Amino acid sequence: MSKKSIIGASALAGAVAMAISGASFVASTDNAAAATEKCYGVALVGKNDCAAGPGTTCAGTSKVDFQGNSWKYVDAGTCATMSLDGDRMGSLEPLTRDIPA
Repeated sequence: MSKKSIIGASALAGAVAMAISGASFVASTDNAAAATEKCYGVALVGKNDCAAGPGTTCAGTSKVDFQGNSWKYVDAGTCATMSLDGDRMGSLEPLTRDIPA
C-alpha cells in the first residue's frame, strides 16, 4: 500500500467518524428540544425564556411574576397542569392576565 493510500484511508475513516458523531449530537439536541414546551404565565419576574410582550426584548425581561405573555421552557406535558399562586395555571398559548401597564 502506498503512503498516499494510507493517508487517504485515514482521512476517510476520520470523516466517517465525525459524520456519525455529528448525527448523534443532532439527534440528542432534537430529543432535548422535544422534551420541553413553551409555557406561558409561569415565569417569575426577569426569569422568562422569551416573548415578554411589547416594550421588552426577550429573555429575562418579564416585568411581573407569572406575566401572561411571557413564556418559560418546562418539561413536555407539564404546562397545562402547573398550579401557581393565586389559582393561576400555565398555558400553551399567551395569556392576557398579569400584563404590566
